[in-house]
Amino acid sequence: MTVTQTRSAVTGGPGTEQQRRRRRPPNVPYLLLVPALVFYAFVVLVPTLSGAGYAFTDWAGRRETPGFVGLDNFTELFAAPAARSALRNTLIIAVSTTVVQTLIGLALALALHSTLASRNVLRTMFFAPALLPPVIIGFLWQYILTPAGPLNDALSSIGLGGLTQNWLGDSSVALASVIGVIIWQNAGLTMVIYLAGLQGVPPELHEAASIDGAGRWQRLRNVTLPLLAPATTIALSLTLIGSLKLFDQVYVMTNGGPGYATETLSVVMYKEAFVSGRYGYSTAIALVLTMIVFAFALLQLRGLRRYEVQQ
Repeated sequence: MTVTQTRSAVTGGPGTEQQRRRRRPPNVPYLLLVPALVFYAFVVLVPTLSGAGYAFTDWAGRRETPGFVGLDNFTELFAAPAARSALRNTLIIAVSTTVVQTLIGLALALALHSTLASRNVLRTMFFAPALLPPVIIGFLWQYILTPAGPLNDALSSIGLGGLTQNWLGDSSVALASVIGVIIWQNAGLTMVIYLAGLQGVPPELHEAASIDGAGRWQRLRNVTLPLLAPATTIALSLTLIGSLKLFDQVYVMTNGGPGYATETLSVVMYKEAFVSGRYGYSTAIALVLTMIVFAFALLQLRGLRRYEVQQ
């Protein structure tokens, strides 16, 4: 052993570290991932793949060997009036909540990203509904929107009795009422995402734009909004995916009614599985819903990423 190697071994210098790295098996980091991958496969991949297989059977939960029915479940799904209505409602809810909630969240963030003394209190007030469980929100608004509830009482007390409605019992306004509740609950979450994005906008850019003569609207359009492109991507993606999977509020407030007016694919899937016992048909609905969510998310992310690069 040379003098240098002896000194490194005693002092723990770089020579010793290099020798330890040479002795360390190169695949140790990958082996550490094995437990997590096994757990993920057992909890996510296996149920997902087995569910996709059951979508092509008439499994009713009572027989051990479900029969193969091919595409019959999917044919029934797109032919049944209830399922078509649920698909239409799901898309209406997804598009409307994504657009309106994003605009309201952006407006709130721009208004509260200021030196206003009460801005923290207002931020907390708007964000608080997003912290409550959707089931609690559903029961709360089910009470508020009843014909004899606080909302109609408030409208009557200020002379707007003509606007009172059976908000959840009238098919012409029930879906709009559900959409309004969803936007009310989640607009604060979108606001927080945009507030985080606004923290990354350098004030020097606004000062330079002001020196060049840009007004408030021009600074918003040419400076602020382009720099908020990543926040917009996150807000739109979370809102769209969450609204496509919507179940809790609808099931609690209306149970999909009146008629099929507010039914979503998630509600139909639950009823077919746990009320009618048609597990094969319900897994076909779940498979279609998964493909819709995946397609929308992929298209949206690709479009928004291209927008971010252009900005």
